[in-house]
Amino acid sequence: MSRGKTPMNITQKIIASHLQCGKMNSGEEVGIRIDQTLTQDATGTMVYLEFEAIGLDRVMTDISISYVDHNMLQVGYENPDDHRFLQSTAARYGLVFSKPGNGICHQLHLERFGVPGGTLMGSDSHTPTGGGLGMLSIGAGGIQVAAAMAGEPFLFQMPKVYQVYLRGRLRGWATAKDVIHEVLRRLSVKGGRGFVMEYTGPGVKTLSVPERATITNQGTELGALSSLFPSDEQTYRFLRAQGRPGDFKPLLPDQDAIYDETMDLMLDELEPLIALPSSPDSIQTVESMAGTPIDQVCMGSCTNSSYEELARVACILKGKEIHPRTSVMLSPGSRQVLQMLSSSGHLNAILESGVRLLECACGPCIGMGGAPGTNWLSLRSFNRNFPGRSGTQGDQVYLASNVICAASALQGKIVNPRELGTLYRSRPAKTYPVNLSDFSFPLAFKQALQVKIERGPNIQPLPRMRSLSNRLDARILIKLGDNISTDDIMPAGAKILPLRSNLPAISQYVFCRIDDTFPQRAMEAKTGMIVAGHNYGQGSSREHAALAPMYLGIRAVLVKSFARIHRSNLISFGIVPLLFSNEDDYDRIQQGSTLVIENLSRLVKHNETHLLGFLNGTPIRFALDLIPGERETLLAGGLLSRLKKRATAKIKSKGSA
Repeated sequence: MSRGKTPMNITQKIIASHLQCGKMNSGEEVGIRIDQTLTQDATGTMVYLEFEAIGLDRVMTDISISYVDHNMLQVGYENPDDHRFLQSTAARYGLVFSKPGNGICHQLHLERFGVPGGTLMGSDSHTPTGGGLGMLSIGAGGIQVAAAMAGEPFLFQMPKVYQVYLRGRLRGWATAKDVIHEVLRRLSVKGGRGFVMEYTGPGVKTLSVPERATITNQGTELGALSSLFPSDEQTYRFLRAQGRPGDFKPLLPDQDAIYDETMDLMLDELEPLIALPSSPDSIQTVESMAGTPIDQVCMGSCTNSSYEELARVACILKGKEIHPRTSVMLSPGSRQVLQMLSSSGHLNAILESGVRLLECACGPCIGMGGAPGTNWLSLRSFNRNFPGRSGTQGDQVYLASNVICAASALQGKIVNPRELGTLYRSRPAKTYPVNLSDFSFPLAFKQALQVKIERGPNIQPLPRMRSLSNRLDARILIKLGDNISTDDIMPAGAKILPLRSNLPAISQYVFCRIDDTFPQRAMEAKTGMIVAGHNYGQGSSREHAALAPMYLGIRAVLVKSFARIHRSNLISFGIVPLLFSNEDDYDRIQQGSTLVIENLSRLVKHNETHLLGFLNGTPIRFALDLIPGERETLLAGGLLSRLKKRATAKIKSKGSA
């Protein structure tokens, strides 16, 4: 598509170079080619079952990678069986496979596969980490990733672009973590909805790729489609150090590029910040919380577990001991990071201080081990602190930078680290050790066709999708408030996460932390609805938060507003995403009420945006705003049904030609 001499920002340039359908007008549907995909094991099992159901023999992307980093605890057969399934599936369909212990998908993808100017879709909400390399990286539900692997364009509304203009450079004890905390403080967890966050300005060149990746990673908590940095000298240095200079491509916004919104942010005025329980946007200064006793500290995670980050931790801890009543854990982002910590001597400093070293995986961030004790206060360098996400009900989780975590671990209380003197700012490495032994690369096509996929008993078949009914007659099974997260809907943790490939089993845990009677009531009702407030479905991309309710009979969700990925997942599994036309009607609805909408499929087909229903016989109005691809998906009964119908039509067309 040619836009003549119209100046473009980075987001527009990447979309324009990948555009397959639609016009790049804000709010209109566009479809772009996806160059790369990634999955992790907690979401990947379902992705590959869905890809298998589409019926292709090989992925159609430039490269697709199956990472194992979530379900690492092997306390039963489920996780190792799933890992073997993922490995054999990768070999069968032409994917790269990253073995357990190799590292966290986002850190590894930066190191080995991210390409400036490209497009990446991942079945993990923190896929926008890749924006630190200048790659348009989008978190999505697994079924959308399966579609991208099948060569389907990703359909979405052309986003607005929010410019974050950086000036100056970080000083004192402020880090990249404080940059994204400041943006969250200003905009909230809903403030990025409908936007790509694009970082520009003279301050950009002072941030390394690992620092940029921290910002784009936690930018997910803004509700944005993605976050992006330019590809510049810093990008080239990083790729050259990783042995990939040929992957570099300069990518900058045009001088007169236009943005929909702009925020000015002075890096040298930032001070250390902390997110209070239990939301990433509940931001205060560390100084205001100084002296608060802490019981646990967790450092690392996909947000900030690079070598440069953890080398700072080692310098703070060197020659000191952590507080005797504080449990401290550290998760390196990859084997490469761990190797560099070891060869530099930093690992010894960390271990000698009393820190517990965990394997290169997500771990405590998703409640997979490392859960805090009863009434403990946990300080973490992670990206989310939603209630119960740590694995402990009633948890009190604070979020801060690694350096704040390390300084606080020494004293057993939250401290302003400036009292420790000058922050050690490690320079980006000139050379990173590259070891590909923990990756399995695609087989030749004929050889791949001979691979037998290994399925343990935890791998259950996909459920049957139902086409959209013309009449919705459903009972309200649960009424919820604002900011309900996917952790609330479909929790993770060591007990539940291994069931991701077993839908009948995992569906019994839907809303288990809020109302453990929900699954049984839903199965008895057979057809049900969910009602909630604003920002419903914030957080993880896990499609199980839509798939499991669908399995239990949920046919519609009525809310004041949706989080982006979860709304898309609902549509992908045939669940109608309704909005209140009048938010005051929320107060009229009670659990147990019955809602009826006549001619629903006809209204969807004809793109009716205002719907009339009946709540216990009384009229009530809803809004249903769908782009064309979403309408087609809902009418087909879900994205998989739609893709299979299209594949069948193509086969028939070829046969009659």
